[in-house]
Amino acid sequence: MTRADMPQLRFMVAGHGDYEFFDGRVATTPEVCLVGPTMGATRFLLKSPAEVYGVSVLPLGWLAMCGTDASQHVDTLFDVVQRAGERFQNELERLRAEPDRDVAAAGLWDFLESELSPVSSQMIALVSAIDEWLSDSDSPQIEDIVETTGLSARQLARYTNKLYGAPPKLLARKYRALRCASQIVIDKKNWTELCDEGNFYDQSHFIREIKQFLGHTPHQLLHDPTAVARLTVQRRALTGLAKINRIS
Repeated sequence: MTRADMPQLRFMVAGHGDYEFFDGRVATTPEVCLVGPTMGATRFLLKSPAEVYGVSVLPLGWLAMCGTDASQHVDTLFDVVQRAGERFQNELERLRAEPDRDVAAAGLWDFLESELSPVSSQMIALVSAIDEWLSDSDSPQIEDIVETTGLSARQLARYTNKLYGAPPKLLARKYRALRCASQIVIDKKNWTELCDEGNFYDQSHFIREIKQFLGHTPHQLLHDPTAVARLTVQRRALTGLAKINRIS
């Protein structure tokens, strides 16, 4: 089970399997797969041992590489080779042929850079403001980002749908839950305290939110998180990453 996340570009060097999304739909992964932004925990089921190169696609990366409305790809996936062409199949074959994984990964960054289109300074500034809003508050408030950007609520929703896959209110819920989960797993913080601090209605509301976005209850996260849940939540401790990616 993996938590709600940014879009994920994955090259299946070996192995195959299925994704089961939050609404119960199941999709077989293509060899080069782009999983859109997820708004609920997603289960992956491997049918054989696998080796996968995966890249988190941040909002500006989505705009520069895809350019489509991210909300059209929420909790789903598509075959990148079919959508973007044989270049991605060729890159997969290069990864398969390269015995040195560090060399393979370095070449992957070079390939992805060649696939990016320019992004305007205005969009960079907007995304920076939204990222900061989502990552710097225990409970992001819509009024704050409206005031910061000077956009109307409707304009802001249009941009966040296109770049993040959801309107501001849903994004605020998602990142509130992810932040709480990292505090439970890493800081061993009492989840009842987090419930009070995070503007949840009550404990049952808190549990439902954590369950939706993490796939585990607060008690499970504290006492028996799966290896995948533990590792993804621990992104918060990594340096050199965009702040939004540490908790997403």
